[in-house]
Amino acid sequence: MTVLRQRMTEDMQVRNLSHHTQASYLQQVSLFARHFDKSPDVLTSEHIRTYQVYLTNERKLATGSIHIAVAALRFLYKITLKREWTLADVLPLPKKPQKLPVVLSPEEVAHFLGCVTCRKQRVILTTCYAAGLRVSEAVRLKAGAIDSKRMVILVAQGKGRKDRYVMLSPKLLEILRAYWKVAHPKEWLFPGAHPGQPITREAVEDACQKAHRVSGLSKPVTPHSLRHAFAVHLLESGTDVRTIQLLLGHRSLATTAKYLRIATSKVCATSSPLDLLPHLVPAEPQPTPPKHF
Repeated sequence: MTVLRQRMTEDMQVRNLSHHTQASYLQQVSLFARHFDKSPDVLTSEHIRTYQVYLTNERKLATGSIHIAVAALRFLYKITLKREWTLADVLPLPKKPQKLPVVLSPEEVAHFLGCVTCRKQRVILTTCYAAGLRVSEAVRLKAGAIDSKRMVILVAQGKGRKDRYVMLSPKLLEILRAYWKVAHPKEWLFPGAHPGQPITREAVEDACQKAHRVSGLSKPVTPHSLRHAFAVHLLESGTDVRTIQLLLGHRSLATTAKYLRIATSKVCATSSPLDLLPHLVPAEPQPTPPKHF
């Protein structure tokens, strides 16, 4: 390990960044250094500009992937190397396209979950929908997180290293109790193949794709699709946006507010001005009957 890599690792550790973020940042900086075959501390802002053009035009990376690379380089040059740069100019973030997620209907959710053949994965995906969890949060649930007295689930150290409580559906409680009688989990609610470790995200995502193929649904389905469906279905049933924000663990209300553009109760409840017209003009004028005299 080089001195610079060690120092950047320590800088991330003292700021308590997640292990996933640390690994991602180190990988991005390593790719940057290998591109020029030089240590990042001798590279200039012009090298950074060249690299961003390379990622955009030659690698043709998605905007989200470029955001990760930019975040890693910003951390390196601002925190570890302490460069007196205006990062917004030297390391600009490309504008992300604003895309709305494709949302499953309640009937489609029920049909999809019925196509998951493995009990454990079916319970995990059901939990993602019932409580609006990210798959990374669902796989790391501990047995003690289920509080049937208060009917809540503790999501410990979710995204952003934040704890939060979500509702425990009575139906989900029945499903979890039936699963418990068969699986007898100890530390982790959903143990993985290796002793003492939870099931991996990849295993759940693989089961999700298999169920999607079996279901025959034309809409794309991922574990995160169930979280989107959770939010939209709550909104359509009358739950306010602020409550949904707390349940999802969003930092910004604006992130949650995007679901207002999807919910049929909001979009379809507004009448089109076409419906307010007194008389509709025929699409094609009626032909005038010929005059014979």
